[in-house]
Amino acid sequence: MLSIDALTKRFGQNIAVDAVSIDVDRPAMIGIIGRSGAGKSTFLRMVNRLSDATSGRIVFEGRDITALKGAEKRAWQAQCAMIFQQFNLVPRMDVVSNVLHGTLNRRSTLATMFNIYPDADIHRAIEILDRLGIADHAPKRAEALSGGQQQRVAIARALMQDPRIILADEPIASLDPMNAQIVMDALRRIHEEDGRMVIANLHTLDTARRYCDRVIGMRAGRVVFDGTPEQLTTGVARDIYGADARFSEEATSTAIETLDRERVREAEAAI
Repeated sequence: MLSIDALTKRFGQNIAVDAVSIDVDRPAMIGIIGRSGAGKSTFLRMVNRLSDATSGRIVFEGRDITALKGAEKRAWQAQCAMIFQQFNLVPRMDVVSNVLHGTLNRRSTLATMFNIYPDADIHRAIEILDRLGIADHAPKRAEALSGGQQQRVAIARALMQDPRIILADEPIASLDPMNAQIVMDALRRIHEEDGRMVIANLHTLDTARRYCDRVIGMRAGRVVFDGTPEQLTTGVARDIYGADARFSEEATSTAIETLDRERVREAEAAI
């Protein structure tokens, strides 16, 4: 289904992603874990073709994705939807219009300029919002919603593309625990109910264990673990996060979650 062979990304002398090879033979929910700077985000951006690989191949159902250009590349990006940590919504635009932006790849330039949407697309956008529990917020500006609600709007926008694959780049890193659970529950339901492949960059071992069928650990751009959640032992965690990550099995998730909270506090302080 999806085959990634020796995918590499260089920035000058620095190697962000180093010969990563992954095979996925069926739709699954896959978590990618690792420290900041491990290459997780760069890897997802290459799969989506937001960033070109330096070398290696991405093949989906026999099609070489790394070779696509122009309209074919844009069509792939519709099939392989991307969800970001910072939501990437239009703050002053209403929620339903933000969701309808998921159809931009198949609309004419004139329709895009004047925000003209078919009734069928509007109804579908509201149905998706209802599925995610936020249909009541459809007429509100996106900026009026909480972070967790905005992330669900971003998921709804991705679903408007009717993608085969959803890539989520740290979708809960800036959310409180309750909203993080709501967002992860939504992604898991989308995988199970729709049969879509979901690949999510995650920061906590606990989240990966709870929601994912398969977990991939990255360190310094390379895959150092690829297995089931049950195989995520303390020793494996040290391989992924480094030898200095000296914590017990019970404390593993707590330690990483504490790092996440510290990152959020630092980000909020910088605003």
